Formats: sequence, C-alpha cells, structure tokens
Amino acid sequence: MNGNDQEQQPKEDKQTPLMEKIQQLGQTNVPQLSQDSKIHCLTIVGQIEGHLQLPPQNKTTKYEHLIPQIVAIEQNPKIEGLLVILNTVGGDVEAGLALAEMLASLSKPTVSIVLGGGHSIGVPIAVSCDYAYIAESATMTIHPIRLTGLVIGVPQTFEYLDKMQERVINFVTKHSQITEEKFKDLMFAKGNLTRDIGTNVIGADAVEFGLINEVGGIGPALKKLEELIENNEQQEGLVQ
Repeated sequence: MNGNDQEQQPKEDKQTPLMEKIQQLGQTNVPQLSQDSKIHCLTIVGQIEGHLQLPPQNKTTKYEHLIPQIVAIEQNPKIEGLLVILNTVGGDVEAGLALAEMLASLSKPTVSIVLGGGHSIGVPIAVSCDYAYIAESATMTIHPIRLTGLVIGVPQTFEYLDKMQERVINFVTKHSQITEEKFKDLMFAKGNLTRDIGTNVIGADAVEFGLINEVGGIGPALKKLEELIENNEQQEGLVQ
C-alpha cells in the first residue's frame, strides 16, 4: 500500500453538534432559556436513581448529578428563582428525600409542577418547593415504603422500614397542608390500586387533600415564580 492509497481512504468524520442534536433530541434548533434569564429550570424525570445503578434502558434522574446543580443554583447570584418540573415514577427513598431536603432549604423562591406523574418518593420532592402546581391530568401515587431484593426477616427490618416511612410522612405533612391522619389514610387505603395498597391521587384531588397548592400548568407556575421573586426582592430591600 503506497502513500496515495492511504490518502484516498475515507476519514472518519467527527460528529458535528448539529448531528448530535438530531440524534439526541430529534430536532436541529432546540430553544434554550435566555442567558439573562433569572429563572433556572430543573427537571426530575423517569426513576430517581440512588446508590445502585439502574439498567441502561431505564429513564433515570441521577441524584449525584442534581445535588451539585442545586448547590450551584444557590451560589449563582444571576439565578433568582427555581422551577422544578416533575414527571417521575419515584425511586430510591433516601436519594429522593435528599433532593427534597435540598430544595426545601434553598434561600431562593421555588415552584414545582407535576406533569404526568409525581409518584412515590416524587411526592416529597413536589411539596418541598414554596408553591406546588399539578396538571389537571397528572397523578400522584401514595403508598407505603417497600424494600426489594434480599430482606432479613427480623423485627429490626420492620422497625427500619417504619422509621423510614415516618421520615417521609413527617416531611410531606411539614411542607404541605395535608394532615398526617389524611396522608396515612391515603397511604394505607385498600382497593384503590390493583396490586398494592395506597391511593392514586389525580390533579384536583391532590389540591383538595392539601397536598398541592393549585391545579395549573407552565404558564401559571412561571407567573407565580415571578411573583415570589418580586416579593423576595422587596423583602431584601426592606432588610437592607
């Protein structure tokens, strides 16, 4: 093989950013938030991945990716408010509670919106924000804590589960208007779910129970966040 043959061999083209966008998102021009926007959007979708890595075909939200993002949001002076969009089936309890605690402790105004579903451990994340919305057709499944895999059949295992469940109940009742008694009734209800105990709460019902503040979509959520940011700025002005 001579030098000319080598030159004639096709070179592997590096994938252009345009091709990457088409492959990942199915479109060429993806709208982004404006660089001077004071609102950051955080999406929590699929299954919340905890200490164990889920199979590659699962759509997941990795909590180790979100934690540094939330810290960066708190530190960034250009970001004045956070919009959290949820469409999750739940997942790891401790990972979900960690994210919920971080969102609840942010000093900046936060608004959450449940689109599609905010099930299981997605419930504490939804209520962790200053104000929570749910789409009219969205659902939230409330059920007891479950363990998968090898379980040691001793009383201590039940006590551990019970304490973990109390952590979830305490967090939800502290950050929403629902009472502990009502939340437990929904959690342990029989006959609502075909293969499990618990309750599937839809849109307006979640508001009626005091779990979510209001039924609404993206428009009302962004408008509310703008109001909270404005109120926050006025309070800071009074303090100064």
